[in-house]
Amino acid sequence: MHAVLEQVGIAEKLWERTDSLSGGQMQRVAIARALFQDPDLLLADEPVSSLDPTRSKAVLDVLVQVTVDKPDRSLVASLHDAPLAKAYFNRIVGISKGKIVFDLPASEVSSDRLDALYQIEHRATNQHPDQ
Repeated sequence: MHAVLEQVGIAEKLWERTDSLSGGQMQRVAIARALFQDPDLLLADEPVSSLDPTRSKAVLDVLVQVTVDKPDRSLVASLHDAPLAKAYFNRIVGISKGKIVFDLPASEVSSDRLDALYQIEHRATNQHPDQ
């Protein structure tokens, strides 16, 4: 386990209680737990949703690095932060209502595509919401 904690940059925290760790360190512990199992596929569902921008980048750095370190490992991450997704991942899949809207190299994901993906549909209705 020490080697995995070292891989995610928190080896010195091996004997500390997780409730004494920062949010970013706890995220790294979660990543370390997953890596300890040596998976070929990592699924990261909103791995930075509760982190500040600096910690978000640090966690994404770790996730990307562990796939670089083991080229046969794949990483699939769900992010709602489009600029972070474009900065860290080479391929972006936009999904809306359970359907793929686009599947493109990050460099081809335009602001217009993102705006369309996150557009909220407004329905004109005369009915009361409880009806």
